[in-house]
Amino acid sequence: MNNLNNRSFFGRIDWITIGLWLTLCLIGWFNIHAAVYDPENPGLFNLATNYGKQSIYILSALIIGICILIIDSRFFMSSAPIIYAVVVLLLVAVLVVGRNVGGNQAWIPLGSFRLQPSEFGKLATCLLLAYYLSNQTNKTPNMKTLFIGAAIVLFPVGLVMLQPDTGSALAFFSLTFVFYREGYLSTGFLIIAGLAIFLFVMALLIPQWLIIGIIAVICGFLAFMMRKKRKNVINMVVLFVVSSVYVLSVDFAYEKILQPHQRNRIDIILGKMDDPKGQGYNLNQSKIAIGSGQLFGKGYLRGTQTKYNFVPEQSTDFIFCTIGEEWGFVGSVVLISIYLALLLRIVNIAERQRTAFARIYAYGVASILFFHFFINIGMTIGIVPVIGIPLPFISYGGSSLWSFTILLFILLRFDSSRKGTVS
Repeated sequence: MNNLNNRSFFGRIDWITIGLWLTLCLIGWFNIHAAVYDPENPGLFNLATNYGKQSIYILSALIIGICILIIDSRFFMSSAPIIYAVVVLLLVAVLVVGRNVGGNQAWIPLGSFRLQPSEFGKLATCLLLAYYLSNQTNKTPNMKTLFIGAAIVLFPVGLVMLQPDTGSALAFFSLTFVFYREGYLSTGFLIIAGLAIFLFVMALLIPQWLIIGIIAVICGFLAFMMRKKRKNVINMVVLFVVSSVYVLSVDFAYEKILQPHQRNRIDIILGKMDDPKGQGYNLNQSKIAIGSGQLFGKGYLRGTQTKYNFVPEQSTDFIFCTIGEEWGFVGSVVLISIYLALLLRIVNIAERQRTAFARIYAYGVASILFFHFFINIGMTIGIVPVIGIPLPFISYGGSSLWSFTILLFILLRFDSSRKGTVS
């Protein structure tokens, strides 16, 4: 009777993860209420306000989650290509009939509600990627599988970039960690990727000729130390050439790929630009709001930066400002701890899965949630550029809440039905 396969349906569900999900949803609801609080309409269920609408989104998300837990897990496995195709069609449709908000044509109007397909694109990509990688008869990682898997990720990225919504597009790249976990990418690749980012930033801060000179010295020294093998010397020469071309291409990529407001945000982060009343206004006010909370915060509904709407988008992208101001450092640490507990729980769930599909999907969920969590909080405190992505389960919005909920509850459904042997 104590065997896992003999437990009741409800006994197999990971209630701890559901409890963490519900806690985050409620924290989000109360802080959305604080962010847009109106003393003349104080009710938490006033449907004319963001927090009133969020209460409906949370209730509907709970219903969606329950439905997912009832559905046979094999449905999500077999339907992955169909779900992906439907979401791709929505991503195409938004380019034709979508509503432009803040320079991004990312929403499809459905009455008073606006659907954001890019949020569901991450869910669909996780499912199809797990479907494809788990169905490979050749269990040894190979370049063909890697390229096709990368195409599954990059296709919706291209459609999202056409909106253009850089923040949502970047979130897809978090799935790189899925390829790493499954053995398609080596640790060396991640190191190279990290060095590429470092060189990109350095090329924006100091003269490119100086960076190329430093690279030449390093490669020359390594070539001299390894001169006994001609192949090593050739590798150092190739490394120097590739690195130099990459550094010289930074300016072109920076000017031609990124939008002006995105470049300005990066310049502010790097200290190349000081514009506290213009492009840097959001970040400056965000830091003021969070810093003013000090250790224990000003108290619920007592945030002056929040009350007087100094920080734009405070119930969506900058919701963490409200938490930092009203709940202080302690409240912020508690929230971050809940997120870390959820992420660790998901990784634990991933490692105990007995099918490749469920394991790959689980790491996809962990990667996307971590990216949103890190980038959203990071941009409010000024360690990453402002790219405009929601804080999972916390930020206001039906599309983001539903997509993250579906993403998580499908994993819980897989976990509740795990059986057989590890593949």
